[in-house]
Amino acid sequence: MFGIPGNPPITLTPSAEAQIVRLMAKGAQGLRIGLKKGGCAGMEYTMEFASEVSPHDAVVEQNGARVMIAPMAQMFLFGTEIDYESGLIESGFKFKNPNVVDACGCGESIKFDAR
Repeated sequence: MFGIPGNPPITLTPSAEAQIVRLMAKGAQGLRIGLKKGGCAGMEYTMEFASEVSPHDAVVEQNGARVMIAPMAQMFLFGTEIDYESGLIESGFKFKNPNVVDACGCGESIKFDAR
């Protein structure tokens, strides 16, 4: 895993923790996050219920919430804060990723520096 020893690769806000714990109560071992090619900016976050931890996942556990980071996404997500926002029109996880250099207008896809 990419990171600084003693520091988690990602952090979760209390709102994100609570939502992940609610999802885990339905039988998931945690939430796996990753990246895939797509969208107008080039990359998109992926999220799925995880029934098991894969051997190469980076695992972050915070106050009962468990997030698994897919191997190919680890270097792109280092330093990211994950929040959960709930509103009248839209609810969902929000990523505050310091590694993102550009995003599309709707915020669904992101771009990383190619260096």
